[in-house]
Amino acid sequence: MKKLSKNQASFFLLISIIIIFVVGIAFAVYTLRSNPLEDAISGNRTINVLFVLEDEKKPVSTYVLMYYPATKRAAVFDIPGELGLLISRINRVDRIDSIYDADKIGNFSNEIEKLLGINIDFTIVITKNNLVSIVDLLEGVEIFIPSPVSHRDGDELILFPSGITVLDGDKASVYATYSLPFEDREIEVFRRQRFFMSFFDRQIQMNERLKNPDIAKLYHSFFKANINRRALMMLFNEFVYIDTNRTSIQSVGGNLREVSGQTLIIPHWDGNLVKEIVRQTLVTLTSDIEDHLREQTLTVEVLNGTAVNGLAGRTAEMLRSFGYDVISIGNADQNNYERTVIIHHSGNENLVRSFADVIRCTNIRRVSVFDEEPEEDFDSYEYKADITLLIGRNFNGRFVTGE
Repeated sequence: MKKLSKNQASFFLLISIIIIFVVGIAFAVYTLRSNPLEDAISGNRTINVLFVLEDEKKPVSTYVLMYYPATKRAAVFDIPGELGLLISRINRVDRIDSIYDADKIGNFSNEIEKLLGINIDFTIVITKNNLVSIVDLLEGVEIFIPSPVSHRDGDELILFPSGITVLDGDKASVYATYSLPFEDREIEVFRRQRFFMSFFDRQIQMNERLKNPDIAKLYHSFFKANINRRALMMLFNEFVYIDTNRTSIQSVGGNLREVSGQTLIIPHWDGNLVKEIVRQTLVTLTSDIEDHLREQTLTVEVLNGTAVNGLAGRTAEMLRSFGYDVISIGNADQNNYERTVIIHHSGNENLVRSFADVIRCTNIRRVSVFDEEPEEDFDSYEYKADITLLIGRNFNGRFVTGE
């Protein structure tokens, strides 16, 4: 081939520069236009974010925040690390956190998606060390400690006074991750949940300060996320609208079982209950019902009218998973009721029907409007709540059957 002339070489070089410039501009425009957060918000759907607090490359706490931009409502699900699932990647039942890898968090995220029946849009990982820096930038996190804590774990002294206190970064990292051999598991779970909500709320309170470009660059560098810093900042700006005092946090529960030498939490009803609770939560988040109606809650008492031992307690646990305030459980006056009945003393018919739908019960009675000759003498009960669920033989522990 003949050598290119000097003019031709210059021409081709200019064309190459122009192509590179145009491609760069096109890529930049595409990147700006395809911001995943903007796409999620404009799509009029919930934004689901996985938060992981990690210590020594293992999750200490895992939460899924579901947020609906149109109503500014949110809910949080606590995913216990000892949750036992049939994990497809290893083809056995094991702890869900056994497959956690911060560098390949997609595998962990996928199992949580299957558990909850939702898609997770964004993942945010905070290491214990980075939590120190984050909390210090937030100028501390306020927390209420009900009882003083004094415990030595090797060389580490865990010491917290009771009452309302502001934790700095070092103390916050200890408070959010410590575990005591004598502490009840439910208390530990509740403590970590309260810290997460206080930590989250503090980020909302300090959002204006965190918008400072220099602070924002440093602050967001402490989060490991699957989105860039610009999108992460937009996400936290959107969270400002969340009222944490009205944001529910629920634990994914189940039955404790020994599997291969370890105690696992096996989700109720093969995981179907968890998915249904999530669906009910999404309905609440996306509902256009006025806030003052949505926030009304019903207190519930559960009475076992069958010969099945422990049925009232298991039913109460299930109802609490749906967010109901079960204040009393016990046995009915007899153990041979055929039909399950909901006896209500609340004036809100919509809330009562919603409760009935959860267990698929159509047998609803009001104490003030019984027939002249009722099937049972419900007036003899001393009611302790807005709703009394009297369990009959047609209740299988989850649903009323045969109605």
